[in-house]
Amino acid sequence: MKKILSDLEVSQFNPLSLASVGDAVHTLFVREALFERDLPPNKLHLLASKFCRAKNQSLAYEKILGSLSDLEREIATRARNHKGHAPKNSSLEEYKKATAFEAIVGYLYVTGKSERLEEILKCSLEEE
Repeated sequence: MKKILSDLEVSQFNPLSLASVGDAVHTLFVREALFERDLPPNKLHLLASKFCRAKNQSLAYEKILGSLSDLEREIATRARNHKGHAPKNSSLEEYKKATAFEAIVGYLYVTGKSERLEEILKCSLEEE
């Protein structure tokens, strides 16, 4: 069973650590949602990859930006501005927005804010 952290505890973490957790949570959410469609494994993987790439996470970040709380916005800003490695398959802007999205997801997960987490994760499954 995981420990629920306070906002104060989470503020001490490196934003890329939150993004790492958020990436895993987002990937699991997407795979669970797609699993219900009863797709063959290779199609499941290809579709999940589409939703979990930086471009889609960047779009999801843009969708939620206006609804972020002050703390969520602060976490997103810290993640976007943190120095990381150069992206391989996306623009630097997409990569930074995707990292911000993942950090918000990670924050919501480790603080146990399940309703808000689901609300934000659903945005990443909406197709334009």
